[in-house]
Amino acid sequence: MTSTAESPADRLVLEAVGVALAALPFDARIAVAFSGGVDSSVLLDAAVRVAGASRCVALHVHHGLSANADAWLAHCEAFARERGVEFAARRVEVSRDAGVSVEAAARDARYRALDALCAERGLHSLWLAQHADDQAETVLLQLLRGAGLAGLAAMAPEFSPLGAAAARVRPLLHLLRAQLERYASGRHLRWIDDESNADTRYARNALRHEVTPALAVHFPGFRDALARTASHAASAQRLLDDLARIDLDMVSRDDGRALSHDALIALDDDRALNLLRYWMRLQGFVAASTARLGDALRQLREVGAGGDGHRLRIDHAGHALRSYRGLVYWEAGDSSDPADESALVEREISELAWHGEATWRLPQWRGTFVFESIDAAASTAAAHRDAIPISVFQRALLSARSRSGGERMRISDAPGAPSRTLKNLFQERGIPAWKRDVPLLYIGDELLFVPLLGVNRAVLPAHVSPGESCVTIVWREDLLIA
Repeated sequence: MTSTAESPADRLVLEAVGVALAALPFDARIAVAFSGGVDSSVLLDAAVRVAGASRCVALHVHHGLSANADAWLAHCEAFARERGVEFAARRVEVSRDAGVSVEAAARDARYRALDALCAERGLHSLWLAQHADDQAETVLLQLLRGAGLAGLAAMAPEFSPLGAAAARVRPLLHLLRAQLERYASGRHLRWIDDESNADTRYARNALRHEVTPALAVHFPGFRDALARTASHAASAQRLLDDLARIDLDMVSRDDGRALSHDALIALDDDRALNLLRYWMRLQGFVAASTARLGDALRQLREVGAGGDGHRLRIDHAGHALRSYRGLVYWEAGDSSDPADESALVEREISELAWHGEATWRLPQWRGTFVFESIDAAASTAAAHRDAIPISVFQRALLSARSRSGGERMRISDAPGAPSRTLKNLFQERGIPAWKRDVPLLYIGDELLFVPLLGVNRAVLPAHVSPGESCVTIVWREDLLIA
């Protein structure tokens, strides 16, 4: 099947893979992102030759975007099996939301799937087959889009995304597409050609087929020049990230989930915008445009730390930027909706007579109470600390009320244990101030249940009657409701 004589392309590819392998522990297994195209076919074949089949796992993502996707999956599995390599695949749905390119959505879905496959198998190194031509195309695309340094830094030889199971490694990044094709031909590899790669309606394909060939004629070293640009941008971005970390140490609150409004707006525009970009990246958000970040900073300066944060109208990635009690944070939802804390003075008391409903939706608080019955005869009620005997619900009306301040509850089962303020309990459990505006459940005038804290032990009977059913209560924010 293969030639035994090593060609120059053979040596270049094997040396590049050997360098990447040398950076790993001697027994580490390697995940190879395997689409079945020429690039990933070369990477998998070379990885097997250098590391051995037992250390390699081929991971394939089925996007379902092409009528040939099933055939590609079968080809990839057969290719891996021929080399004795473990193979795993995952099917994904690619978002077709307005304003999001199919390319970007497919890339995002692919990386999420690959990371999940790595996590399932305990793999900590994910090899990707991008090469020097891909790097050059990415830098050109980012330049044409007006991207900042992070965009121009393009593809790093190795990086570890925040929260990802595996570090991403690009062993072939300094090799040309032509060199990989010569390796594949010399090894008589079979690969698939994605028909979408010829569609010049996609920006990257237009560059690949119409722009870079012309550049190669007039500027033969353009790939190396663009790679140097990416390297310089990456170095500059690292320095900006170092500065952002220094600023974040001064501005961060609640383990980085919020920022001090005063400290943020005390920074000059450049440092504040750099900090916002870095902070949003830590939160797992996609990058925001310069215009959106500039507008966010302008509005934060206008409202001031003690001003009306409800006038903020900044939405990004399904979240709204909020300012409340001197803190700036992101909340799931739309900025046109009231913030969670807005009803501290505006909500009316709502009441519900308990009739055994399984769920109680409270749109004012953007959440739902879920009631679940527990059969005492099954001996589970006594074992469940927050089980409430059904007789408690029969004492009076069950109502939901806003916090007014000064409420107290007892969380200890110890006889004679004192009650404590909700403020003190929230602080003790590290619950951020803006998450403390939750509906309190009352039986008549007795506080029964507080989301995030649990049942008030003071209202529970000392003993549950034999055979009496009990109920547990769970508060679910809208974001958690399927």
